[in-house]
Amino acid sequence: MAGSSTPNGGQMIVDYLIQEGVPYAFGLCGHGNIGFIDALHERADEITTISVHHETVAGFMADVYYRVGGKPTATFTSCGPGSANLPIALANSYFDSVPFLAITGNVPTSQFNRGAFQETYRQHQADFPSTVRAYCKRVFQPTRGEMMPVAVRQAWKTMITGRPGPVVLDVPFDIFKEPVGEPTPDAQAWNANISSRCGADPQGVEKTLDLLLAAERPVILVGQGVKYGAACDALRQLAERLRIPVAQSASGIGAMPADHPLSLGLVARNGTYQANHAARQADVLLALGVRFDDRTSSSWLPGYSFSIPPTRLIHVDIDPDEIGRNYPVELGLMADVGTFLEQLRQGLDRRGIPDRASARSTPWLDAIAGYRREWEAFIAPGFADASSPIHPQRAAFEIDRALPEDAILVSDIGIHHNWLIQFCQPSRPDSLIGSMGFGPMGFGVAGVLGAKLAAPERPCVSVCGDGAFFMHASVLGTAVEYALPVVWVVWNNAAYASIRGLQRGYLGGRELATDFRYPDSGSPYTPDFAAMARSAGVEGVSVSRPDELADAIRAGIAAGRPYLIDASIAADANPGGAGVWELPGLGVSRPAIGSRYEP
Repeated sequence: MAGSSTPNGGQMIVDYLIQEGVPYAFGLCGHGNIGFIDALHERADEITTISVHHETVAGFMADVYYRVGGKPTATFTSCGPGSANLPIALANSYFDSVPFLAITGNVPTSQFNRGAFQETYRQHQADFPSTVRAYCKRVFQPTRGEMMPVAVRQAWKTMITGRPGPVVLDVPFDIFKEPVGEPTPDAQAWNANISSRCGADPQGVEKTLDLLLAAERPVILVGQGVKYGAACDALRQLAERLRIPVAQSASGIGAMPADHPLSLGLVARNGTYQANHAARQADVLLALGVRFDDRTSSSWLPGYSFSIPPTRLIHVDIDPDEIGRNYPVELGLMADVGTFLEQLRQGLDRRGIPDRASARSTPWLDAIAGYRREWEAFIAPGFADASSPIHPQRAAFEIDRALPEDAILVSDIGIHHNWLIQFCQPSRPDSLIGSMGFGPMGFGVAGVLGAKLAAPERPCVSVCGDGAFFMHASVLGTAVEYALPVVWVVWNNAAYASIRGLQRGYLGGRELATDFRYPDSGSPYTPDFAAMARSAGVEGVSVSRPDELADAIRAGIAAGRPYLIDASIAADANPGGAGVWELPGLGVSRPAIGSRYEP
């Protein structure tokens, strides 16, 4: 702590954050955290405080900041409803393995179990930790100043080691101001020298090489573990060396450049034909940092995304709990993906395997080229659709082509997300960011602010549904207050269209509570989002034709200030793919292209 050898609790937290190089604290004031805000004020020249208008926004900003910048940040919220607004963002980060330190205020220790204002006390005193235990790696609640040094350093270590994720530091009001009795722990000594980038056991590496080199129809499947492990270059080099095609889960999109000849694109319920059809025919599937959720795996129904078995699965993940969760493995290896790929490279060097050595894969790659041509013919009409409102496939195409190579596209949750992950062509690991586990609406609306703070030199665009933007329109004020030149594209279809699609597909068209209408006329209701933006000091425009959309996005990026595009998008089309999705008790959807593969 600058100027003091015995800081108080709030000062110690801030000092530790500064030691760890945390540039921002995102949050919202309340009576329970003013002691912490006071400590931030003292060090305002070393850590910047960003005040938001809803606590969930703070969590989404911290989440996306890490996905772009690779460094954890912190949030601060107050006791009671302030911190109770945070679990949605915590859960999103937890299930997508994104770390941030959530500093939550609580009532004074002298008031524990007395039902003080905003205390959660009916089951246990000061019981906010019980609210979030399912949604974070761990909760620390120091109740004396002398507990703070251990709590702070252990909270940070827990957050960043192993499978990363958010950690909550729940601090009673008085502990923010109570002296801790010793200097702030040395972050460099406690955490800087810890490595969780473990490798696989040597026998497992050799067996992996044996299986890959003997395979006739190998496929690599990648998830976010490849991106977070900074292993994208190593992935590409392995794929090129052994001529193995690479499919991506929704979390892994961008790990392999979309235009690479070996990139198959998305394997999922709405995945591309070449990705799904190759993955379900594979004799060996090397899965790297992927968790085989229901969307990726076509609800685990065999023959649509995967056929495991007879496909022999090699599953590599930093978290052993994910291995063997949904599919039996030929080989399961707990390892950091980047370290494991380096082990494979060294193993190939020892065996003297040169680049592009295998001719075995030529028939396999030729067959996949045929699947790709079928897919491209299937989707071609949507790219030329000139109708208004804008056809969603055409909208995804126009958005993608309008973005510069270095742009960051942050997608929210909704029907637009399914179109974007299918038709956008990211060239970088952080070109397309989305929520893949918990799926909260508002993630992209708010997260784009975190992206811009992490990469101020890069264009940052959020594509979000009208439903999600309406939930979190307070971001307009934050963007203006901190001069963040982000662009929102509001995918306006006057509905919760992804859920309405399920009602139409599984419930015989019985629709309720999924569209927005005027009560008297029944005509679609939608706010004028462009006017809403202008009222908040943000430039706002409306578009309804496909030839307007790309130009509007380019203008928004060039404006150099917060900018919103209210885009009228057709709501009746859902993206078809080569996979399926089952809603138990209601049935299974049908693939839009191809059919179930039977080995």
